[in-house]
Amino acid sequence: QVRLVESGGGLVQAGGSLRLSCAVSGDTKCIRTMDWYRQAPGKERELVAHITSGGISDYPESKKGRFTISRDNAKNTLFLQMNSLKLEDTAAYYCHADSLCYTNEGNPVVFASWGQGTQVTVSS
Repeated sequence: QVRLVESGGGLVQAGGSLRLSCAVSGDTKCIRTMDWYRQAPGKERELVAHITSGGISDYPESKKGRFTISRDNAKNTLFLQMNSLKLEDTAAYYCHADSLCYTNEGNPVVFASWGQGTQVTVSS
């Protein structure tokens, strides 16, 4: 089991910055990759940023430049730095992890974990 708890959301003016955090607990050694997703009202959940256990990050083309994902493995925390925020960045932001564990018998167990989300609201 992996537990994810997001924080850092809030109300920010357009053009401002915000840093989200995701505290990770549980079977952290099983985590392979982590992501930030977001979901605006009436829209599908979309990927914002992706990072591997080795720290290699990747972003959808539309998200490159203003978002930076990072992870502090020693502190079991994932971050999302958001700069030059726009009205359309308003959404609930979710932390996600893909994990691979092995049972005592050596059988692989693959599972995904989600946080409860943190709301980001950008005002004009």
